[in-house]
Amino acid sequence: MRLSLGDKIMQRTIYILLTLMAVIMLYPFWNALVISFNQGSDTALGGVTLWPRVYTFENYYIVFQDHRLLNSFLITVLRTLSGTALSVFFTALLAYGMSKKTLLYRKQYMVFFMVTMFFSGGLIPTYLLIRSLHMLDTFWVLIIPGIISVYNMIVIRTFFAALPDGLEESAKIDGCGNYGIFFKIVIPVSGPVLATIALFTAVGYWNDWFTGAIYITKDNLLPIQTLLRQIMNSNIMTEIGSSNAIALDHMNRNRTVTTKSLTMATMMIATIPIILTYPFLQKYFVKGVLIGSLKE
Repeated sequence: MRLSLGDKIMQRTIYILLTLMAVIMLYPFWNALVISFNQGSDTALGGVTLWPRVYTFENYYIVFQDHRLLNSFLITVLRTLSGTALSVFFTALLAYGMSKKTLLYRKQYMVFFMVTMFFSGGLIPTYLLIRSLHMLDTFWVLIIPGIISVYNMIVIRTFFAALPDGLEESAKIDGCGNYGIFFKIVIPVSGPVLATIALFTAVGYWNDWFTGAIYITKDNLLPIQTLLRQIMNSNIMTEIGSSNAIALDHMNRNRTVTTKSLTMATMMIATIPIILTYPFLQKYFVKGVLIGSLKE
């Protein structure tokens, strides 16, 4: 169908607006990346916008000399992987039970879960609870408090409830129990929703700095986002490299790094890994869920 002149103008206007929105959203990240690869003393002069003016790896070299960053990066990776796996598993298990209309007191359970979405015990009672459970300064405090998300449970429950009854009926005829149906039937056909929830959960675990700031006092257990916040709120020239003699000596002899350049380098190290996970999960967002899974 041939478009009219008005439709063409509208189409081009939409393209231009979408392009401008993309540029506006991407520029701050790109500028931070450029500054991280630019010499700090040159960045301080201003004018570094779209491309490094004095290209250097010095900022990353100094940052990676700090053993705290590498340790925090490892803690965050382990937390994200284990936390996401446990969260998706237990949330899906809960959602599967809640999707059953034959579950006793199903509505009452749902009301109970919904209340927790709007009200909480508060920071101080939560801290006292964590302390009474002896979870302060432990790796598990970074995972367990946020292992179940009611919002994610509702999303998965809605997906499970929409699955054809024939899937479970055929499995029961073959002798499968509830756990067999869950692991062998429901989970395999729920790839898209579980992948989406896994991505949301992983981003939440990766970006969370508050839990580490409240419940962790040991440097060897700090997530990278919490460490980054501490670095940005302190004198970075003494924080970065102070625990490594080689890096400290390098900084003393080369006054080309600045607080801003080191901060941007640390931000890139903390941000890029989680961004790179999206392309691996993108295919699940558009993949059909029940194609070929049920034949009448």
